[in-house]
Amino acid sequence: MKQKIYQVDAFTDRVFSGNPAAVCPLDQWLKDDTMQQIAMENNLAETAFYVKKEDQYELRWFTPVEEVDLCGHATLAAAYVLFNHKGFQGDTIPFYSPRSGPLPVSRKGDLLTLNFPTDTYKQIELSEKITACFDTKPQQAYKGKTDYMLVFENEDAITNITPAFHVISKMEARGIIITAPGNKVDFVSRFFAPQTGVHEDHVTGSAHTTLTPYWAKRLGKNTLSAIQLSDRKGHLHCVYQNDRVEISGQGKLYMIGDLFLE
Repeated sequence: MKQKIYQVDAFTDRVFSGNPAAVCPLDQWLKDDTMQQIAMENNLAETAFYVKKEDQYELRWFTPVEEVDLCGHATLAAAYVLFNHKGFQGDTIPFYSPRSGPLPVSRKGDLLTLNFPTDTYKQIELSEKITACFDTKPQQAYKGKTDYMLVFENEDAITNITPAFHVISKMEARGIIITAPGNKVDFVSRFFAPQTGVHEDHVTGSAHTTLTPYWAKRLGKNTLSAIQLSDRKGHLHCVYQNDRVEISGQGKLYMIGDLFLE
């Protein structure tokens, strides 16, 4: 069996930056363990699979070690493939996730905009377990549905921080978001998730469902600019819409290939 695969760099306008994701368009679902093995073989933060079902596209995402509830950059990559290589007609792709509900992606020029549900989060105490995750102490800590979010004083703290991966990997969460005010953008962030097979994610669209409402309320503005300060960096435009968040960025095709499955 031959299966088409695409690799797209998301949240960037050039290759070798942003966050790479693999995309496998399917006519019908493969076995779960087959999709997991493909994701492990790809060894990227996420591999997205989609199947067209009536008037929408059902979408799932796998890290090298597990299926996840939501992924922004691989959703953007899947939209890029549909718009640019699969002849999708229209300006909005009706993606649907069995785990996260409707996730439409719209196109305006080269900019792709994800429409995701806003995360619900609450402030928690700065316990010793949390502060042990990094060599710099955060100012505040929050817990969302799947991630912790730690707020630091400034961009330099985010850039220069040293994570303790052996501690982070024991946290009962998908991962830890760290964030601070940006020097040239509204906010910056990084994301660490060794417990899901991704030590540091390059650009984490789904983390911005937590970041956007927090910074919108703190800064008193609903339209925000952001950079994820990984070594590849990602640039995002975010809009807070109460129960939904718009997260926009560009994509760049890196590779098209074929998988040969037994």
